[in-house]
Amino acid sequence: MSRQSPSRLGTCPACAATITAVDVLVEYDVNGQPAVWADCPDCREVVHPV
Repeated sequence: MSRQSPSRLGTCPACAATITAVDVLVEYDVNGQPAVWADCPDCREVVHPV
């Protein structure tokens, strides 16, 4: 059984930590483009990854 690392979505705008798919809280579309809000694993803030 192989282990896959979660896909990287971006970085936290508050502390620059890596945000991955496991951190996602909400997924939505803005004008047909996917967007997310995620829980930063380092600073624990809810952020929009950049």
